[in-house]
Amino acid sequence: MGGGMAAQLIENDSELICYDPNPEILSKMRNLGAICAKTASELAQLADIIILSLPKATVVDAVMRDIVSDIRPDSIVLDTSTSEPATSQAMAVLGDANGFSFIDGPVSGGPAAANAGTMTMLLGGNASAIKRLTPVLDILTAKTVIVGGSGAGHAAKIANNMLCAANLVLLGEAVRLGQAAGVAPEDLLQGINAGSGRSGVSEVNFPKWILNNAFNSGFTMGLMRKDVGLALDLAHGTGVDLSGFAQIADIWLNASRDISDSADFNEIVKHDGNLDHDV
Repeated sequence: MGGGMAAQLIENDSELICYDPNPEILSKMRNLGAICAKTASELAQLADIIILSLPKATVVDAVMRDIVSDIRPDSIVLDTSTSEPATSQAMAVLGDANGFSFIDGPVSGGPAAANAGTMTMLLGGNASAIKRLTPVLDILTAKTVIVGGSGAGHAAKIANNMLCAANLVLLGEAVRLGQAAGVAPEDLLQGINAGSGRSGVSEVNFPKWILNNAFNSGFTMGLMRKDVGLALDLAHGTGVDLSGFAQIADIWLNASRDISDSADFNEIVKHDGNLDHDV
């Protein structure tokens, strides 16, 4: 995702400074035309807008605490990672104390949307800082939604991915049910997409990545398992009962362990081995 965003910024004539601890990634960014900083601290000293695209909340926290003293006054840190609301809120407090703004802006759409500049971004944080980000957001996204204060963006992304995880499992079962009753998957999807059961999974995932056996969305089982875990953690921390989601979460985290973390996340529909894709 970070690479796609970097490419978009460079293509739109933005001066881009990159840092990653992986030298191979830095080499790719340099080939795109980015300036490569030697350290994260050096990057923070040079940039007015810092965009994070990191694996998880603990890494966001560690990186921010490492560079906090180097971040320039009145800068904005935009966190596009799928992080945790509490981490974003803590980083926003850290920013307030050190003269910069921290905005959570997790993204949807996968690598293809990142490469095309058509992602959706859910934004949480200071409204005036978000407004200042508009020129950058216009390059990176096709749609932005401000969902509230600090942490709201990550809470909304967790809820969204929770629904996506559930819809993949449930639509896989619906397709198997239709097949057992003699209805071809394509025909069933036409009916579902004309009715109230439609979703992004029925309209996009199944025709684009599943029924054709492509399974190349660029988003892995491991990443969705992480997001399922984030939903359960958020529910535990807030005292919300997710009993309806619990069995689906168990499928992702336990019952489908025959599907590796590196596999495409849409392969969850094959977890019981009964979905016939050759239709």
